[in-house]
Amino acid sequence: MPARYFISKEHRLLVSIGWGRLTFPDFKSQQESYLTDPDFDPSFDQLVDVSQVTSLDISIEEAKTIARRAIFLPTSRRAVVATDPLVFGVGRMMDTYHSLATGREQVGVFRDRESAMRWLGRSVLPDW
Repeated sequence: MPARYFISKEHRLLVSIGWGRLTFPDFKSQQESYLTDPDFDPSFDQLVDVSQVTSLDISIEEAKTIARRAIFLPTSRRAVVATDPLVFGVGRMMDTYHSLATGREQVGVFRDRESAMRWLGRSVLPDW
């Protein structure tokens, strides 16, 4: 699976990183991993860095499924970093599906990590 994640309890942040070709099973497996990780807290914020993703193999229905899944609390914020225009567009689409499903604006999609971190209210990314 071309993805990994890190949890910083100190920063109350989950960082997900993807690269290469991502598929629906990759997304789903990653979400399942969070839920079984003893360090996961649904009140944490999330940074999803897919700036190194080169292609997505995900249908519109699969994108809706991922976007509508409530893993985090309503107060949590999620920022997606995507540089590829197609990946950025899919991120925006998933943001819209999430907002429609929850009635909340909790997801931001950005072209660079610094903007995403500012939106999350953090100035630096924790060291891994």
